[in-house]
Formats: sequence, structure tokens, C-alpha cells
Amino acid sequence: MSNNTKDVIVRLLRNLGSRKEVEQYLRQYSAVESQKFAVIKVGGSVLARDADALASSLTFLRSVGLYPIVVHGPGPRLDDALAEAGIGRARDGEQRVISPRVLEVIRKVIQRESLRLVEELEGLGTRARPVTAGVFEASIADVERLGLLGAVQRVHLEAIDSSIRAGHLPIVASLGETPGGQIVDLDADVAARELALTLQPFKMIFLTETGGLLDEHGRVISAVNLEEDFDRLMQQPWLHSGMRLKLQEIRKLLDALPQSSSVSITSPDHLAKELFTHTGSGTLVRRGERVLLHESLDAIDRERLTALLEACFQRKLTEDYFEKKAFLRIYLAESYRATAILTTTAVAPYLDKFAVTAQAQGAGIGGSLWARMKAENPKLYWRARNENEINPWYFQQAEGSYRDTRWTVFWFGLSGFDEIKSCVEAALAMPATLREHGTAEA
Repeated sequence: MSNNTKDVIVRLLRNLGSRKEVEQYLRQYSAVESQKFAVIKVGGSVLARDADALASSLTFLRSVGLYPIVVHGPGPRLDDALAEAGIGRARDGEQRVISPRVLEVIRKVIQRESLRLVEELEGLGTRARPVTAGVFEASIADVERLGLLGAVQRVHLEAIDSSIRAGHLPIVASLGETPGGQIVDLDADVAARELALTLQPFKMIFLTETGGLLDEHGRVISAVNLEEDFDRLMQQPWLHSGMRLKLQEIRKLLDALPQSSSVSITSPDHLAKELFTHTGSGTLVRRGERVLLHESLDAIDRERLTALLEACFQRKLTEDYFEKKAFLRIYLAESYRATAILTTTAVAPYLDKFAVTAQAQGAGIGGSLWARMKAENPKLYWRARNENEINPWYFQQAEGSYRDTRWTVFWFGLSGFDEIKSCVEAALAMPATLREHGTAEA
């Protein structure tokens, strides 16, 4: 391993979570066949402007034994190349018309971009191979209207498999061929999707400059549980047409992939963090599962809920927990892998327990549950032990906090000093409901 590669790995590891998290995800990914780990669609602007960060992240993945399959198009450099060749911008609506002269330029730009990425990787000691032909068998979509734009008919994996067997990362170009040998241009998103549908990978990854789907404030949405979040997101006025279409396409893709598959949207420099930490650094999209709202304990399996809480907190519940609490709302994932338990107090609703298993954190269920809880409860307060590992995330979700020697109290939606003061005092006075070594501790 070269010194450059070691430097890349050390730098990326510093930005990741705990060793336990990294090892958990590495075990998951390593259990998947080499060519079925991930298909990575690289946005054109990423390849043009962030090739070094992309090469660093790919080198890290290769260094831990993973073989992502990279798919790319010509990117923004195509416009410059067409201008240099004196070729105008013939379009049919939003679609570029692919004349023979345009196709010639596209091929040259794609080959040049493939080789540039391969050279970046080779410079870091990572073997890579450009795959510019032999993968996508295509027909011509509409030669009269769109010229030599292709529609994928079949995907052939021999060139990709050969690259991986030889220890090379395959860098796949979005070019197709008709049965008669005519080269055609392909939309890179379509090519990546068709490759994923054939491979059925564990992960589908879109690398973009935005680093994820954005909310109304321009912040990255950390997780989307389609079963729970899709309809709500599609109704939002701030979800612009491009993101709306992307989310619809992702849903169609995940419907055709195994239940275990997921889609990540992130930036190249945060790819490792998105793949190897619970919090991630981008948007994780899964088909997911429903979050059920219970206003009483009647329909809840108390044994399963107790097991969830005790597994997450690594402590035993007090024996009278379910008898003494005034439950207001209980949000519970169908799988009993995540819950938020709200109780009634004299000042405001109190988040008594928020528990998410490590597996559910990796699946984005906790983030989805939290988003729904917050939307349906505009006022809430809660406490956590000062050493709680999730506190950095709580600080991001809260509008304010107060810390004493043992607890940190968080809140959102509270108005005025008196209400905040009352909630803080109530939280600090809450009786303990978790025990450690026979003593109430939390």
C-alpha cells in the first residue's frame, strides 16, 4: 500500500464514527457478492470539479475490500467541447438532439473523463479500468426526433465481472451499442438505473454537489423512509420538480430491488461517512416500514417494547414503569426497532424515551420516526445523561438546552422564560425509570 493511500485512509477514518459502527457496516457489505455491493452514479459536475475527492473515497472503499461500480456521463465539460467544435445546441424540449457530430464529441469527452478518473485512482495506488463499451445493449429511441439517443434493452456484465476479477474498479461510461454496432448516447441516470436493476445491488449511490435531498431551509434530509415519508414529502411546496422527480424514480427503483437494498445521495468527500456511520452524511432512502401511533398501551406488546428499551439503553426498566407513567403518545416502528414515548406533564408533552436499535439507525427508521413525531408535536422537552452518545444529534434537533452536573435538558417549541424554566425543573425532577446493578440510574 502506497503512502498516499495510507494518508487517504487515515484522513477518512478520522471523519467516521466509532470503530464499532465501521465494523458493523463493513461486515454487512463484505457479506455481499463483490459486484453486488454498490452501483455509484457520479454526477457530471462532481467528476469535473471533485475528481480528487471522488478518487479518495473510492480508494478507501477499495482498501477495505469493496468493489463499487462507477457509472458516469460526459458532464459539464461536454458543453465546452461542443462549443470548441462549433456545434450548436440543438434540442427537443429538455433533451439534446444527438447528431453524429454531437455523438463523436460525447464519446471523446466520456473517454477523456474516464481516463482522468482512472489516472486519479492509479495515482493513489488503486487499480481501475475504464469500461466504455460492451455493457449496455440499446436501441435508438427516436432517430427522427432525438438522433442517436439510445434506450437500454439489455445489460451485459462480462466486462464488469472481468474488471473485478482482475482487481480493478470498473469505471463504466454511459454509452450503448445497438445489435448492429451503432454507438449511441445514454442518459447516465438511466444507464445507472438499468445496471442496478440487472445487478440488484445492496446499495445504489448518487454522488451530487448538493450532497443529498434538501428540505425547505436548504438542509440535507438525513433519511427518507418511503413507506412513512413519501406521500408527506410529495405534498410539500418546497420540494422542487427536480427533487420530486428524483424521489419518484428512487421509489420505482427500490420497488424493483430487494428489501435490503437502499439508495444514498451524498457528496464524494462524505461518501465514507454516509456508508459507515449511523448518522451518515447525506440522504439515505429505503423502502422502510410504517411507524404506528398508539395513544394507549392496549395494542402494544409490552414484552417486545421492554426488550427494545432495555437493549438500547443497556439497563433494566423499573418494574412499575408501565403502571406509573401517564402515556400521551407512543410512536412505534412495526418491527419494534424504534420508539418515541411521550408522556403528559403539567407544563408540556415530555419525551420520556427515544430508543432506536443500531440496525434501525442504519436503516434511517429513527430519523423518519423523529420527523413525524416533531411534525405532530410542535412543543416537546426531554433530558439525557451528559455522557449520552446521541447528545450531539439532540443538540441539532433542539431549539435550546440546559445542562447541570448530571443531565442535559433539551426542548423545542417552548415560549418564554417561565415555560422553559418550568420544563427544565420538571425534567430534572423526573424519577428514574432505568436501573443499573439494581439501582435506579436514569
